[in-house]
Amino acid sequence: MILSSYERMIARRYLLPGKGEAFIFLVASISLVAVMLGVAALVIVMSVMNGFRAELFDKIVGLNGHAVVQGYGGQLTDWREIVREAKATPNVTSAVPLIEQPLMASYNGRVEGILVRGMRVADIRNNSTLHAKVVIGSLDRLTPGSGNIAIGSRLAEALGAQIGSDITLISPQGQTTPFGTVPRMVSYKVAAIFEIGIYDYDKAYVIMPIQDAQTLLLMGDSVGMVELTTMNADRVGEILRPLADKIGNGAVIADWRSMNAQLFEALAVERVAMFTVLSIIILVAVFNILSSLIMLVRAKTRDIAILRTMGATRGGLMRIFMVVGTTIGALGTIAGLGLGALFLFYRQGVVNFVQLVTGQNLWDPSIRYLTELPSKTDPVEVIVITSMALVFSFLATLYPAWKAASTDPVQVLRYE
Repeated sequence: MILSSYERMIARRYLLPGKGEAFIFLVASISLVAVMLGVAALVIVMSVMNGFRAELFDKIVGLNGHAVVQGYGGQLTDWREIVREAKATPNVTSAVPLIEQPLMASYNGRVEGILVRGMRVADIRNNSTLHAKVVIGSLDRLTPGSGNIAIGSRLAEALGAQIGSDITLISPQGQTTPFGTVPRMVSYKVAAIFEIGIYDYDKAYVIMPIQDAQTLLLMGDSVGMVELTTMNADRVGEILRPLADKIGNGAVIADWRSMNAQLFEALAVERVAMFTVLSIIILVAVFNILSSLIMLVRAKTRDIAILRTMGATRGGLMRIFMVVGTTIGALGTIAGLGLGALFLFYRQGVVNFVQLVTGQNLWDPSIRYLTELPSKTDPVEVIVITSMALVFSFLATLYPAWKAASTDPVQVLRYE
């Protein structure tokens, strides 16, 4: 929108407070602040929800892969053939045999439910998610027959265990006697403690060499599943379709979408709902811009009439008031982006401060899965939010600008 020199001068004067116009300036300032808060709220909430989904996805996939091949009855006897076929499938980057079994763990009279995960030693050492999250100890000490295990930090807290503690794992698959099955109890030494950042994993997981897990669970040479990782998680179904045809009815393939469908679907629905609700804040700010411009037009009716008699065109007057309103919206949008970026940078400090002031735990990992407030800003969403705020601000200027341009100087000056 190109303005002439006098139009720029008048628009600049209308943006600044004049004598007796403090109230109009106050309303315009409130409009600017409202736009700022609306834009900041949208950027903050969408970034946090994107971060929440990304963190969950990265950590869940980091341990569970993009898909798993599961055998019927919980065992795969031909797992080596499945691993070979999976690695030969295009766009499959890894195939890792695993054993996962829920058991019980006991230490110093405390008993907790756990999830034993047996992995090959090479896979344990090559797992970036595990290696990057070791708090104390070393995964290199996990070797077959050593009796060493790695446990999650929350499980260590619950049991009161430390490095070197001997934990007893209790399996219901024990020796059969005339009086029934006697649970199998085997003692293992804690060699490493890790903290992945997902509460359920840190509270339950016990990592051990796959040979030790087979011995503990009396599985022989079988495994429970084969974990698969692909080049593209969003195309996992398409990539693994040839493998599913080769496996046939001997096993079933479950990908990350089916295993965590309810969680990620709930996050997607919540993102849409939060975006819609928080957009109302921007609409309220836009109505404030509309009301402030209407008040400005009413206050400047005599000035507008004089400008008309001096040769100002209807289009020129419309441009002046459209620029005034759009400028308020643009300044509020820029301030909102800055406020949102500042909040996201210090987000954990803000959460800690609010918890300190209120005395409430706002980020309980047992409820929210993650130990810290995540954030991931999507540039496309920021552009959409910015465009929406600017477009709404522009639309709010149309009626006041038209009203100003429609002022009849004869009728106004007749009664002056």
